[in-house]
Amino acid sequence: MNPTHRLETSKLCCSRGDRRLFRCLDFSLESGQLMYLRGPNGSGKTTLLRTLAGLLQPESGEVLWNGEPIQRQRDAFHNELLYLGHLNALKGDLNAIENLRMDGAVRGHAMDEQATWRLLGDIGLIGHEDLPIKHLSQGQKRRVALARLWCSRAALWILDEPFSALDVTAVNTLQAVIRNHLARGGMVILTTHQEVDLTSGTVCCVTLGAETPEVSHA
Repeated sequence: MNPTHRLETSKLCCSRGDRRLFRCLDFSLESGQLMYLRGPNGSGKTTLLRTLAGLLQPESGEVLWNGEPIQRQRDAFHNELLYLGHLNALKGDLNAIENLRMDGAVRGHAMDEQATWRLLGDIGLIGHEDLPIKHLSQGQKRRVALARLWCSRAALWILDEPFSALDVTAVNTLQAVIRNHLARGGMVILTTHQEVDLTSGTVCCVTLGAETPEVSHA
């Protein structure tokens, strides 16, 4: 993993319809750092995450990856990105193993079946491998979606409410995976309504809710 990655915003402004969510957002994040995004419902957290992932265009301003706008290096940026939104992005008629192997193939990191079985054991889904995803509980579906993190080679993880629908054991396991990613030089941007230990060591905290966001650094 490249230790010199840098994500930053310059005078970023985002709107939803006729309503401006925030303006003039400037922050930077480097390898090994985590950004905690917080704010009340409707303040623009998901909009900001999708904008940082290149899925939405800002009203004005730029998102830069290693000093260059992400629009000018779309393929290179997306190769270093793993975005997990509210939706799990799983095929309901496929089982967990089939979903994970398909996702790995799409990302160019094919997983063999034995490795996939081990991964499902790590995330606590032993005994549910053969069930179509549509028959799993919300918490189980979320675990399958999050399993992508265990095998991801992306430098930047953007995670929208990753702890949602998880029990205490799963929350602690996921925090350990995120800490390991940061220790290896990865970068993480996340939002969560749950109190977790991980955010207490946040390097950068962005708070939405006012027209001009508050940015603080530990």
